[in-house]
Amino acid sequence: MIRKLLKHVLTIGFVIAAWAPLAAAELPRATPEEVGMSTERLARIGEVMQRHIDAGEIQGAVTAIARRGQLVHYEAHGKMDVANDVPMADDAMFIMMSSTKPVLGVAALIAMEEGLFRANDPVSRYIPEFADMQVAVLNEPADTDVSPFYVRRENVPEHRVVAAEREITIHDLLTHTSGLRSGGLGTAVDPPGMARYTPGSTLATYIPTLGSALLDFQPGSRWMYSPGTGLDVVARIIEIVTETPYDQFVQERIFDPLDMVDTHYNVPPGKEERRVEIHDRDMSRFRGRTTSYFSGSAGLTSTARDYVRFEQMLLNDGELDGNRILSPWSVQQMSSDQINGIYKGFSQNDRGVGYGYTVGVTLDPVAANSPRGAGAFGWGGAFGTRSWTDPTLELVGVIMLQQPHGRTQANFENAVRHAIIE
Repeated sequence: MIRKLLKHVLTIGFVIAAWAPLAAAELPRATPEEVGMSTERLARIGEVMQRHIDAGEIQGAVTAIARRGQLVHYEAHGKMDVANDVPMADDAMFIMMSSTKPVLGVAALIAMEEGLFRANDPVSRYIPEFADMQVAVLNEPADTDVSPFYVRRENVPEHRVVAAEREITIHDLLTHTSGLRSGGLGTAVDPPGMARYTPGSTLATYIPTLGSALLDFQPGSRWMYSPGTGLDVVARIIEIVTETPYDQFVQERIFDPLDMVDTHYNVPPGKEERRVEIHDRDMSRFRGRTTSYFSGSAGLTSTARDYVRFEQMLLNDGELDGNRILSPWSVQQMSSDQINGIYKGFSQNDRGVGYGYTVGVTLDPVAANSPRGAGAFGWGGAFGTRSWTDPTLELVGVIMLQQPHGRTQANFENAVRHAIIE
């Protein structure tokens, strides 16, 4: 009897041991040459990072590259805590800021696949407060409605309001063409009684109050980045149509199936020591923080490893390790220019680029002066994180910084492109 019981226990143990690696499978590793890249040239990434570290422009980074579904580069550089002389760890956790946005894009596409809403649905169908919105325009000229691009709250010009020519849609929010809280005149003017976000806010309590906000321009007429608001409205709509809190939805439908084990809105106490500490910047407001406001615009903390898996899913047309998150058609929708050439970058002068659902798209690498291939898409965060998917080059890339430094990011991408030899 004891012998049978022991045999049964051992059998269960072998099954669990055999299954466990599959449940938390990592991307397979390859030598660069096996996937058409150069070991010698990939080593330049470390040289580039060290050069920026030595110049005092960054204190550290984690960089990762996968090509043709295999990881060929994953390195930690510099320090994750200068004051305590702690080397950067390859599982260091980074505040993602707007790198949170592509997760919202995937979540919205999941809901659209299931017919819970359509991109062209007016927001008011789900949040009635968004009906009959108005647009702030300059007082003069009186016979033409002029919406300035950027306006400071402390220097608001004389203005008037006009009716929005149409309601804002989910498509507008996903492409930053809604005019909601994008830094223009409407953003600078808070109508009387306009509610303010507070630390205890939730999507359910705060988002409906935005229906009284003034828009910065007529919906669909231009691209202007809504850094912390527009995609939060989509997150609330996802909550409404799925009857599930947004953080729970992305956990169950994205993070769990992709084994993104270190991606959190509220970082567990046991992982706090893995946060990057930036020298001469007070990071205490992020430590031990808990929130009930689960933004689609920002708020996640994550690792290079997790975001490589997220981008690899997109490169695989929506699937990773047998878990399908999106259909190939949804990935195509996300990564196509959805606004017919309106997007010209933050400068309003960029060429060769487009904008999909929550991601920028490289349409013409030569015109864009970009090392990415045509059709590459991705986004980044204000603290220096950046990730992208490149179907043409069969590649995904991730750079994790906690100090915004565009030249470091650009030199990383340049080194990656020049390491491709076939």
